[in-house]
Amino acid sequence: MHHDFWHERWQTGQVGFHQSTVHPFLARWWPTLGVPAAARVYVPLCGKSLDMAWLAERGHAIVGSELSPIAIRDFFASQRLEPVRSEQGDFVRHTAGPFTILEGDALALTTDQAGPIGAIYDRAALVALPPGMRAAYAASLARLAPPGTQALLVAFEYPQEMKGGPPFSVAAAEIRELFEAAFTVREVERLDVLAESPKFAVIGIPALHETAVVLGRR
Repeated sequence: MHHDFWHERWQTGQVGFHQSTVHPFLARWWPTLGVPAAARVYVPLCGKSLDMAWLAERGHAIVGSELSPIAIRDFFASQRLEPVRSEQGDFVRHTAGPFTILEGDALALTTDQAGPIGAIYDRAALVALPPGMRAAYAASLARLAPPGTQALLVAFEYPQEMKGGPPFSVAAAEIRELFEAAFTVREVERLDVLAESPKFAVIGIPALHETAVVLGRR
Protein backbone atom coordinates (compact mmCIF):
# COMPACT_ATOMS: atom_id res chain seq x y z
CA MET A 1 0.00 0.00 0.00
CA HIS A 2 1.48 3.29 -1.09
CA HIS A 3 2.55 5.83 1.49
CA ASP A 4 0.28 8.44 -0.11
CA PHE A 5 -2.76 6.42 0.97
CA TRP A 6 -1.92 6.89 4.64
CA HIS A 7 -0.90 10.51 4.27
CA GLU A 8 -4.28 11.23 2.66
CA ARG A 9 -6.11 9.38 5.44
CA TRP A 10 -4.51 11.59 8.08
CA GLN A 11 -4.87 14.77 6.05
CA THR A 12 -8.60 14.16 5.56
CA GLY A 13 -9.24 12.85 9.07
CA GLN A 14 -10.22 9.35 7.91
CA VAL A 15 -8.76 7.72 10.99
CA GLY A 16 -11.53 5.46 12.18
CA PHE A 17 -8.84 2.99 13.26
CA HIS A 18 -7.82 5.40 16.04
CA GLN A 19 -9.33 4.49 19.41
CA SER A 20 -10.06 7.03 22.13
CA THR A 21 -9.57 4.45 24.89
CA VAL A 22 -6.88 1.92 25.74
CA HIS A 23 -7.37 -1.39 23.95
CA PRO A 24 -8.80 -3.98 26.36
CA PHE A 25 -6.45 -6.66 25.01
CA LEU A 26 -3.50 -4.51 26.04
CA ALA A 27 -4.81 -4.01 29.57
CA ARG A 28 -5.70 -7.69 29.88
CA TRP A 29 -2.70 -9.42 28.34
CA TRP A 30 0.31 -7.11 28.63
CA PRO A 31 0.74 -7.82 32.38
CA THR A 32 0.96 -11.56 31.59
CA LEU A 33 4.02 -11.13 29.35
CA GLY A 34 6.38 -10.35 32.20
CA VAL A 35 8.02 -7.44 30.38
CA PRO A 36 10.30 -5.52 32.80
CA ALA A 37 9.22 -1.95 33.45
CA ALA A 38 12.59 -0.70 32.20
CA ALA A 39 12.17 -2.35 28.80
CA ARG A 40 11.76 -0.13 25.74
CA VAL A 41 8.60 -1.02 23.83
CA TYR A 42 8.44 -0.75 20.05
CA VAL A 43 5.03 0.26 18.63
CA PRO A 44 5.05 -0.06 14.82
CA LEU A 45 2.73 2.14 12.72
CA CYS A 46 1.79 3.76 16.01
CA GLY A 47 -0.40 6.64 14.79
CA LYS A 48 -1.49 8.70 17.78
CA SER A 49 -2.47 5.69 19.86
CA LEU A 50 -3.18 6.35 23.53
CA ASP A 51 -1.96 2.81 24.19
CA MET A 52 1.55 4.30 24.12
CA ALA A 53 0.68 6.52 27.09
CA TRP A 54 -0.71 3.48 28.95
CA LEU A 55 2.56 1.64 28.42
CA ALA A 56 4.59 4.67 29.49
CA GLU A 57 2.55 4.94 32.69
CA ARG A 58 3.84 1.47 33.54
CA GLY A 59 7.45 2.57 33.30
CA HIS A 60 8.25 1.74 29.69
CA ALA A 61 10.09 4.00 27.30
CA ILE A 62 8.32 3.95 23.94
CA VAL A 63 9.76 3.94 20.43
CA GLY A 64 7.16 4.19 17.70
CA SER A 65 7.34 4.28 13.92
CA GLU A 66 4.86 6.34 11.92
CA LEU A 67 4.60 7.77 8.40
CA SER A 68 2.33 10.72 9.16
CA PRO A 69 3.69 13.88 10.75
CA ILE A 70 0.07 14.79 11.54
CA ALA A 71 -0.34 11.68 13.69
CA ILE A 72 2.94 12.40 15.46
CA ARG A 73 2.00 16.03 16.09
CA ASP A 74 -1.39 15.02 17.45
CA PHE A 75 0.06 12.40 19.76
CA PHE A 76 2.54 14.74 21.41
CA ALA A 77 -0.14 17.44 21.68
CA SER A 78 -2.39 14.94 23.48
CA GLN A 79 0.41 14.36 25.99
CA ARG A 80 1.12 18.12 26.30
CA LEU A 81 4.68 17.57 25.15
CA GLU A 82 6.79 19.48 22.64
CA PRO A 83 9.14 17.03 20.93
CA VAL A 84 12.69 17.70 19.85
CA ARG A 85 13.16 16.90 16.15
CA SER A 86 16.34 15.55 14.58
CA GLU A 87 17.33 13.82 11.35
CA GLN A 88 18.34 10.17 11.57
CA GLY A 89 19.05 8.73 8.16
CA ASP A 90 15.78 8.48 6.25
CA PHE A 91 13.80 9.16 9.43
CA VAL A 92 12.88 12.23 11.42
CA ARG A 93 13.19 11.53 15.13
CA HIS A 94 10.64 13.15 17.48
CA THR A 95 11.49 12.82 21.18
CA ALA A 96 9.86 14.10 24.37
CA GLY A 97 9.42 12.53 27.80
CA PRO A 98 9.41 8.73 27.54
CA PHE A 99 8.38 8.83 23.87
CA THR A 100 10.43 8.61 20.68
CA ILE A 101 8.56 8.40 17.37
CA LEU A 102 10.50 7.83 14.17
CA GLU A 103 8.78 9.42 11.17
CA GLY A 104 9.32 7.25 8.12
CA ASP A 105 8.81 3.80 6.61
CA ALA A 106 8.66 1.21 9.42
CA LEU A 107 9.78 -1.55 7.06
CA ALA A 108 13.08 0.28 6.52
CA LEU A 109 13.83 0.80 10.21
CA THR A 110 17.23 -0.51 11.34
CA THR A 111 18.36 -1.66 14.76
CA ASP A 112 20.69 1.33 15.00
CA GLN A 113 17.80 3.73 14.39
CA ALA A 114 15.35 1.96 16.69
CA GLY A 115 17.81 1.36 19.51
CA PRO A 116 17.41 -1.48 22.02
CA ILE A 117 13.95 -3.06 22.02
CA GLY A 118 12.67 -5.12 24.93
CA ALA A 119 9.09 -5.77 23.78
CA ILE A 120 6.72 -5.04 20.89
CA TYR A 121 3.07 -3.98 20.80
CA ASP A 122 1.20 -4.17 17.46
CA ARG A 123 -2.39 -2.98 17.71
CA ALA A 124 -2.99 -1.92 14.12
CA ALA A 125 0.18 -2.48 12.09
CA LEU A 126 -0.14 -5.96 10.58
CA VAL A 127 -3.82 -5.45 9.77
CA ALA A 128 -3.01 -2.17 8.01
CA LEU A 129 -0.88 -3.99 5.43
CA PRO A 130 -2.07 -5.77 2.28
CA PRO A 131 -0.90 -9.36 1.77
CA GLY A 132 2.11 -8.45 -0.35
CA MET A 133 3.70 -6.39 2.44
CA ARG A 134 3.16 -8.69 5.40
CA ALA A 135 6.21 -10.93 4.97
CA ALA A 136 8.47 -7.85 4.90
CA TYR A 137 6.76 -6.57 8.04
CA ALA A 138 7.26 -9.88 9.88
CA ALA A 139 10.90 -9.86 8.80
CA SER A 140 11.31 -6.31 10.12
CA LEU A 141 10.09 -7.36 13.58
CA ALA A 142 12.43 -10.35 13.57
CA ARG A 143 15.31 -8.07 12.60
CA LEU A 144 14.60 -5.51 15.34
CA ALA A 145 13.77 -7.92 18.19
CA PRO A 146 16.57 -9.70 20.05
CA PRO A 147 16.00 -13.28 21.29
CA GLY A 148 13.59 -13.42 24.20
CA THR A 149 11.56 -10.38 23.10
CA GLN A 150 7.84 -10.71 23.82
CA ALA A 151 5.24 -9.15 21.52
CA LEU A 152 1.48 -8.64 21.75
CA LEU A 153 -0.24 -8.49 18.37
CA VAL A 154 -3.89 -7.65 17.66
CA ALA A 155 -5.52 -8.85 14.43
CA PHE A 156 -8.93 -9.13 12.76
CA GLU A 157 -10.63 -11.98 10.94
CA TYR A 158 -13.65 -11.59 8.67
CA PRO A 159 -14.62 -12.66 5.12
CA GLN A 160 -12.16 -10.51 3.16
CA GLU A 161 -14.11 -10.94 -0.07
CA MET A 162 -17.02 -8.98 1.48
CA LYS A 163 -15.02 -5.87 2.35
CA GLY A 164 -11.74 -4.31 1.37
CA GLY A 165 -9.18 -3.29 3.96
CA PRO A 166 -7.71 -1.73 5.91
CA PRO A 167 -8.12 -3.10 8.42
CA PHE A 168 -7.44 -6.30 6.55
CA SER A 169 -8.42 -9.76 7.68
CA VAL A 170 -5.36 -11.74 8.75
CA ALA A 171 -6.26 -15.30 9.73
CA ALA A 172 -4.57 -17.25 12.49
CA ALA A 173 -2.99 -19.61 9.97
CA GLU A 174 -1.40 -16.70 8.11
CA ILE A 175 -0.06 -15.16 11.33
CA ARG A 176 1.57 -18.47 12.17
CA GLU A 177 3.03 -18.80 8.68
CA LEU A 178 4.41 -15.24 8.79
CA PHE A 179 6.04 -15.43 12.19
CA GLU A 180 6.75 -19.01 13.20
CA ALA A 181 10.24 -19.14 11.66
CA ALA A 182 11.47 -16.51 14.13
CA PHE A 183 8.85 -16.46 16.89
CA THR A 184 6.73 -18.76 18.96
CA VAL A 185 3.08 -17.95 18.18
CA ARG A 186 0.24 -18.28 20.69
CA GLU A 187 -3.30 -17.00 20.25
CA VAL A 188 -4.59 -16.02 23.69
CA GLU A 189 -8.01 -14.49 22.98
CA ARG A 190 -10.60 -14.35 20.21
CA LEU A 191 -13.72 -12.17 20.41
CA ASP A 192 -16.58 -11.52 17.99
CA VAL A 193 -16.75 -7.70 17.93
CA LEU A 194 -19.30 -7.34 15.12
CA ALA A 195 -21.81 -5.65 17.43
CA GLU A 196 -19.25 -2.90 18.08
CA SER A 197 -18.52 -2.43 14.35
CA PRO A 198 -21.68 -1.28 12.53
CA LYS A 199 -19.81 -0.56 9.27
CA PHE A 200 -19.12 -4.28 9.01
CA ALA A 201 -22.57 -5.40 10.12
CA VAL A 202 -24.45 -3.15 7.71
CA ILE A 203 -22.93 -4.86 4.66
CA GLY A 204 -23.89 -8.30 5.92
CA ILE A 205 -20.60 -9.58 7.30
CA PRO A 206 -21.64 -12.47 9.58
CA ALA A 207 -18.77 -12.28 12.09
CA LEU A 208 -15.84 -10.04 12.87
CA HIS A 209 -13.30 -11.58 15.20
CA GLU A 210 -10.57 -9.66 16.94
CA THR A 211 -7.68 -11.80 18.12
CA ALA A 212 -4.84 -11.31 20.57
CA VAL A 213 -1.62 -13.17 19.74
CA VAL A 214 1.53 -13.40 21.85
CA LEU A 215 4.81 -13.76 19.95
CA GLY A 216 8.11 -14.78 21.52
CA ARG A 217 11.35 -14.17 19.63
CA ARG A 218 13.30 -17.42 19.46
